[in-house]
Amino acid sequence: MVYETNSPSQTKAIACEIAKTATPSQVYCLSGDLGVGKTEFAKGFALGLNITDDITSPTFTIINEYSGRLPLYHFDVYRIKNVQEMEDTGYEDYFYGRGVCLVEWAELILELIPTDASYIKIEKDYSRGEDFRRITVGVNA
Repeated sequence: MVYETNSPSQTKAIACEIAKTATPSQVYCLSGDLGVGKTEFAKGFALGLNITDDITSPTFTIINEYSGRLPLYHFDVYRIKNVQEMEDTGYEDYFYGRGVCLVEWAELILELIPTDASYIKIEKDYSRGEDFRRITVGVNA
């Protein structure tokens, strides 16, 4: 499925709708260049899980946890240097637990991602305007 948006609020709305269908132990892999809107997407995703907390990028903490209809485990693995560092986070408890995982930069740890994960890629296309985003949702990297 491919979505096109022209504002952060539209990106959030799409993410919100995707999250409304989320079930326990689902892993969503979120990719896109720096500044493309992954955190905006995460904010909308959280809204779809009835989370009202302020959503921030877990760039330095690796994982942020939020409570809602389902727990949300928001990972940013950009700074993970190897599989061992990811294992030190206890990621398996999150990936196979009762919550939903949203993993930014998942392409850096593909060997650890469950085979049934969903992949979401956000891209800018400056030829279509500064705020244009293409969001592609699928089941393979």
